[in-house]
Amino acid sequence: MRTDHFAYQQATRVASFGLLLQLTLGLVMLIWGLAANDTAFEIASTYILPGCLIWIGLMVVFHQHRLERLEALERDELASERSDDSGLFEEGDVDVAARRLRLMHTWLMPAISLAVVALLTTFALKTLFWFSSLDDPNVDAGSFSTGDATGWQLAVALALALLSFIFSRFVAGMAKQAAWQNLRGGAGYMVGNAVVLLAIAVGIMFRFFDKPDVLEGIGYGLAIYMLLVAGEIVLNFVLNLYRPRRPGEVPRPAFDSRVLSLLAAPDSIVRSINEAVNYQFGFDITSSWGYQLLLRSFLWLAGFGVVVLFLLSTIVIVEPGQQGVRLRSGSIVGDVYEGQIMVKWPWPIETAELVDTARIREISLNGTPRERFDVIMWDPQEEARQELFLVASPKMPSDFDLQVSRLGATVALPQNLAPDLAEPEAEPEAAPTVTNQFALVDADVILRYRVKSGGLVDYLSFSNDTRRRRDILNMREQALRDIALRVVTQYLSTQPLDQVLSPKGSVLPTELRRLVQEAFDQQATGVEVISLAIPALRPPGEAAQMYEEVSILTQNSMKVVEEARRTASSALASMVGDSERALQIVDSIEDYRTLANEASATDAEKTRARLEVERSLRESRGMMASFISSAWMLRWQIHMKARRNAAEVLGQIDSYNAAPRLYRERRIMQVLSEALQSVRAKYVLGVDPNRTSLDVDMQEPDAGLDLGRYLDGSDDS
Repeated sequence: MRTDHFAYQQATRVASFGLLLQLTLGLVMLIWGLAANDTAFEIASTYILPGCLIWIGLMVVFHQHRLERLEALERDELASERSDDSGLFEEGDVDVAARRLRLMHTWLMPAISLAVVALLTTFALKTLFWFSSLDDPNVDAGSFSTGDATGWQLAVALALALLSFIFSRFVAGMAKQAAWQNLRGGAGYMVGNAVVLLAIAVGIMFRFFDKPDVLEGIGYGLAIYMLLVAGEIVLNFVLNLYRPRRPGEVPRPAFDSRVLSLLAAPDSIVRSINEAVNYQFGFDITSSWGYQLLLRSFLWLAGFGVVVLFLLSTIVIVEPGQQGVRLRSGSIVGDVYEGQIMVKWPWPIETAELVDTARIREISLNGTPRERFDVIMWDPQEEARQELFLVASPKMPSDFDLQVSRLGATVALPQNLAPDLAEPEAEPEAAPTVTNQFALVDADVILRYRVKSGGLVDYLSFSNDTRRRRDILNMREQALRDIALRVVTQYLSTQPLDQVLSPKGSVLPTELRRLVQEAFDQQATGVEVISLAIPALRPPGEAAQMYEEVSILTQNSMKVVEEARRTASSALASMVGDSERALQIVDSIEDYRTLANEASATDAEKTRARLEVERSLRESRGMMASFISSAWMLRWQIHMKARRNAAEVLGQIDSYNAAPRLYRERRIMQVLSEALQSVRAKYVLGVDPNRTSLDVDMQEPDAGLDLGRYLDGSDDS
């Protein structure tokens, strides 16, 4: 091809049309995205619009090439009309256009390349930061929207992608000429537009299968793609600084992507593959009849493979331990298949959803569980988790107090327990505090579940399996976790702290499993709860040490209570033989007192009630029965002694009547003899002195050593 100003004029017109097409594509995607609230179209416009700088640079450069060619043509004409020594101007004075062209290749094209890099990087990072803020509840970043006109969106994306690819192929064909080789940069960026639009069209197609998250992932991938394109441009810019240049060679701009150029000219890819195959085999195998036959039959073989794949998609093997259903346009049709062959319409009319129902799944209800050990120590230095559980404050048992209050008896108890059994003093009313009613525990609660047999429809209808970025659980697992966490939180808030930290056997996990299963059944989740494990259970953080002290004090108080209960039981057993019988006797006494205070009760009823109490006390065979028996015995002793005295007096009446004076003197002497036996000094009064003879011997007993006898010499020894 002749390289003159007409060739560069044609390249300028193509670059102008490329600028118009690039701007049209970008504005259509941007305006449509803003008007229809389509986030994917807005992200696509951030890649397309910076490409306008590339076409502007190509248009300016090719126009300057045209001016340089015109300037060279004028210089040649002037040189042919004049002699060598008659030149009015030096040769360097008339190369203005050529000098400007060199400056453009030196400064303008690298500047445009760096400007494109800056725009792509800015838009890409802004998009990535926006995606990262979608899951942040503290930032109002909106949401990824897909619009409502799905059909029109797909048609526009495919049409614009086809238009971009056709124009890129046209420009890539022109770039094969040496004068138009800089058009490869525009062709590569234009085919990049086709790739972006085709990717968005694929994401829109997945919306017809109720998978909108694919389009969101494509939007996130477009931001990564923009960073990759910007990185390649920067790499080309650095390499161009060190690449040697031959005289007269047109520099290749940095925005001329080598990767996108291959997509703009796919025939070069086939040529490269053929050369690679020939190199591996060591001879020109691509010219053989077998290779040519394979190329001619490739379409038929590809079509046959597609037909086979469609036929294979009509049969699905549901293995044992799996359940499967048929989906048509996202809706479940037919029954649940389990361990059998499923026959369906070919893809994409119907699809199959298989779930491994025999696999046991785990969900941690409150964050990532701790590392499991054989023995879990309550380390005070370990930081508490953020997800703590609320439990009720511990309550001391009060049955012993009730028994003592019913007995109404005073039992000798230890001094440190006496205030607990006494009447509580009235305290001034105060506002209740949360710490007096609730406490916190740090626990790892793990839910293990699987799909019920025949419950796949409920399992799939309960929620979807969409998973947002950086989320470990999908939507269905999050819903199951929230339901189970609500049940566990409500149940633990009603349980005392001591019963939660020291449960009896497997009562706590078993009860939680039952409650969670009931909640899942009410929501029709199609899930069977295998277990609700609690591998770690402890007070939060530094409070563990205080809980140990509380546990010790609780054990001491329980010890005192048990000792008091034992003392009370021993006292009651000694009094009435049995503590239970004591309660019955107290009830009988209360009934008798109530009956005695009633005016309508008869004396017979009161007597019967009193006798019933006495009978209960006598039959108890305790201290009270012994005391009553002793009282009865003492009563009879007094009674019989009185009767004996009365009989004795009655028996002496005849003697008195026979000799009253003699009887009186005899009785007086008898009384005196009985009374004077215990008296040390005895005196006889009322006796005639003439009839009495007294012989008194006054003796003084020796005291001490009696040394007086030695002093007066009275002792002969």
